[in-house]
Amino acid sequence: MLEYLHYMKILPLQRDEKKNRVTVTCVEGNVSVYSHCAYCKHCKGVQTTSRIVPTPQMQALNDMKHGSAADENLMNAAMMFNSLIRDGTAIQCEDDAGHGYERLY
Repeated sequence: MLEYLHYMKILPLQRDEKKNRVTVTCVEGNVSVYSHCAYCKHCKGVQTTSRIVPTPQMQALNDMKHGSAADENLMNAAMMFNSLIRDGTAIQCEDDAGHGYERLY
């Protein structure tokens, strides 16, 4: 039986240290990782030097669907995402169809 792997886009992080901004090139142009990718349903992970870490927001959202998470968990997930971005090199994006930003929740 053949198994097909789905390869997602890897969007390199572009850092502007003077403005304290981190952006990626999306369908919509250069967008802020903190305000777009963090809340986009296509964002599936953050690439660090050695691996891709799944976004904590997705886990928090899945926990909410099962009734075991609160607003505080979503806030903690957002802060963890920011930490991953600080150490990361790229975003793993599932938007192969080119739709651009779509709200996660």
